[in-house]
Amino acid sequence: MRKRLSLIAGIAAVGLVLTGCSSSGGDDEKASDKNQVEVFTWWASGSEKVGLDALTAEFAKQFPDIEFINAAVAGGAGSNAKAALASRLEADNPPDSFQAHAGAELSDYIAADQVQDLSSFYTDQGLDKAFPADLIERLTVDGKIYSVPSNIHRANVTWVNTEVLKKAGIDPEKAPADIDAWLVDLKKLKDSGVETPLALGTEWTQMQLFENVLIANLGAEGYSGLWDGTTKWDSDGVKKSVDQYSQLLGYANSDFAGLDWDAATQIVIDGNAGYNVMGDWAEAAFTQASQTYGTEYTTWATPGTEGIFDFLADSFTLPVGAPHETAAKDWLTTVSSAEGQKAFNLAKGSIPARTDADPADYPAYQQTAMKSFKEDTVVSSLAHGAAAPVAWSTDISSAVGKFGTDTNQDSLVTALVAAADKALG
Repeated sequence: MRKRLSLIAGIAAVGLVLTGCSSSGGDDEKASDKNQVEVFTWWASGSEKVGLDALTAEFAKQFPDIEFINAAVAGGAGSNAKAALASRLEADNPPDSFQAHAGAELSDYIAADQVQDLSSFYTDQGLDKAFPADLIERLTVDGKIYSVPSNIHRANVTWVNTEVLKKAGIDPEKAPADIDAWLVDLKKLKDSGVETPLALGTEWTQMQLFENVLIANLGAEGYSGLWDGTTKWDSDGVKKSVDQYSQLLGYANSDFAGLDWDAATQIVIDGNAGYNVMGDWAEAAFTQASQTYGTEYTTWATPGTEGIFDFLADSFTLPVGAPHETAAKDWLTTVSSAEGQKAFNLAKGSIPARTDADPADYPAYQQTAMKSFKEDTVVSSLAHGAAAPVAWSTDISSAVGKFGTDTNQDSLVTALVAAADKALG
């Protein structure tokens, strides 16, 4: 998922042109310069771009005089975009707003004084009342809020091809009780002739599957304890998770290391796999493929995680030194508005952060996610920046990626312990 340094430099150069070209002329150019906003995301293709397009269309309705400049950089989970963004921020050339996962991922930007406090924006826009209290708490760092969520995603979702399971004599509507029971069904699928029972993708999708197994075995409290040191990374529950994760890899497609999330999800859509553990951005992919929820596909909480909502949220920031700060705040206004959240989430498959959203406005899958987020225990996603700072997450990702090739369980546990010791001190 890494771009060559030359590409990153090129992206940074394009950004310099975008932010610099308007400051060299006369008054007309300066006036025009105020009426634009450059927004940096990793929503460059597929269902993610469909979601961004829906949001920018709503922005154009609300602020028709402001030109939207799309600075998207392709790459699942934002790996390429984050590298390009880091280059721009280091060069003191920030976009007007950039996408970041809410939660611990923002801590590095905050520590580097690269994002502005948006607490007063929350008060002015009434977001302190529109967003649920537990979400506000997760967004708050030392009494301040630094980003505006456009949505809520659930990461512990298993996407199921109903026909593939029925042909193997497995009830697609009944989730296995735990990972061990799921492994029994995976073997049954394999024995029935399904070459790829479980579709998997590149490194971050592997980490997401691994975090699901950790949640299944440790429970919400034990999993959350991994991030403050109260749960040890060499505990029996983690070791059991590593062993089960190794078994799950045995049922995955052999080319998983080279596939991004959408390609892995497509294997299920095409009927060549029974399952895929993916966040609910996959809902948009199934919908765009004209699949019907409850007929061609269904979903469950990943076995063993029922009653838990594995949380992440895409959010937008106001960088320090944003060239067009007023326009950037207008963008954040649309992102946080009821209309903006509805347009975006209907397209992307996620659910709105606002509590005033009407579930009846959303399709069947999203209604299940809205109910779960309201009622279930919420934990923070590792793979999507909510649970751990970037450096710690990167160390875990590297260890999980290495395990995908060498499957050495002792080495993975040792690497996980070392990563935690380094992060927690």
